[in-house]
Amino acid sequence: MLAPTMRTLGLLCTAWLCGSAAAQGIYTCVDGKGRKITADRPIIECIDRTQQELTRTGTIKRELGPSLTAPERAAQEEKNRRAAELLAREAEEKRRDRALLLRYPNRAVHDQERSTALAQIDEVIKASSKRTGELAAQRQAIASEFEFYAKDPAKAPTSLKLRLEDNESSVDVQQKFIADQQREKKRVNQRFDEELVKLKELWTLRGGTPAGASTAKN
Repeated sequence: MLAPTMRTLGLLCTAWLCGSAAAQGIYTCVDGKGRKITADRPIIECIDRTQQELTRTGTIKRELGPSLTAPERAAQEEKNRRAAELLAREAEEKRRDRALLLRYPNRAVHDQERSTALAQIDEVIKASSKRTGELAAQRQAIASEFEFYAKDPAKAPTSLKLRLEDNESSVDVQQKFIADQQREKKRVNQRFDEELVKLKELWTLRGGTPAGASTAKN
């Protein structure tokens, strides 16, 4: 690596370096040639490496890192940004874990909430199934009226045809709604299963309910 020119060194003499000159101290480093240098201000020969600021008793007060180039600073800033994002994700995960433990202190509470959520969906499916049965009865009544026009269905009154179309449309809506609710049950079970995996770990770490146990009563 070529030694920096005096002009380059002058440009690299940033506020960190030049501004520190007024603050008298003891600085030491080992330059690129292996020489140990000591001075009363930041050492220009060690601008590309770490140097130490010493107290009057000779103990290390702080370390000054090498002056970075623009690409190096950008890389360091990106590294710092990623580290900050990681810390933020870890903090958010801990927050979610605490909230999860507060909501579900044991397996019985979690099991009960799952049962309640599924029961609510079952009630909705039950109501929709009842409506489907009513529509089936209506369809039979409409079919009976169509028997009068079995030889020539085109002569069936428009009102009867509209009732049939409306019935078929309503049946289709109810069937799709029931299918949606069945899928919702799967999503609910999947969510509770995923929560349970995490909760088992948290309960074990907390020293509470054993990971595989349930205190729910039959």
